[in-house]
Amino acid sequence: MTVLTIGQIAKHTGVTVATLRFYEKQQLIEAPMRADSGYRQFPEITIKRVLFIQHAKDVGFTLNEIRELLTLQREPGTTCSDIKLRALQKIELIDSKLQELNRIRNALSRMVMKCKTQTKLNDCPILAELEMEKDDRVKN
Repeated sequence: MTVLTIGQIAKHTGVTVATLRFYEKQQLIEAPMRADSGYRQFPEITIKRVLFIQHAKDVGFTLNEIRELLTLQREPGTTCSDIKLRALQKIELIDSKLQELNRIRNALSRMVMKCKTQTKLNDCPILAELEMEKDDRVKN
């Protein structure tokens, strides 16, 4: 069995040593064996695990969700539909966030359209609308 140091794992995966230590603390990667010298000795499979974690993060999964995926991956009764369900839930969350971001963008665009750049600051429609919305929230 090939063993690698934490530095070698970091180099192969493009993550920092601190990130690998964090993943170890979070139990996303297995605690390594220790050589007589005290150096951590990771199995080569750790590279695959770290790359999995990084890719899952890249597509929006949180570390808790990744931990759940890794747990499901090891459970004998897990089916592809179990994993698909997690991916569909993530898509729903992303869609919800996109709707919220679009709402925010539209509100800001509306404010910007009202703005005449030569208007005095105390007549600024953007500030006036922000103040109005703030006052409306306080009343509710």
